Amino acid sequence: MSVLTELAEFLLTRKKLWLIPLLAVFLLFGGLFVLSQGSAVAPFIYTLF
Repeated sequence: MSVLTELAEFLLTRKKLWLIPLLAVFLLFGGLFVLSQGSAVAPFIYTLF
């Protein structure tokens, strides 16, 4: 959790708020990648693309 707080502090102090949507998209695609690796959710993810 300390990594997340340090990242949030960095983004706020350096005025890099434009990075937040980029990080959110990376996390979304990373989560989809993890779910698609041999899970029961995989066929439903493939229909999205």
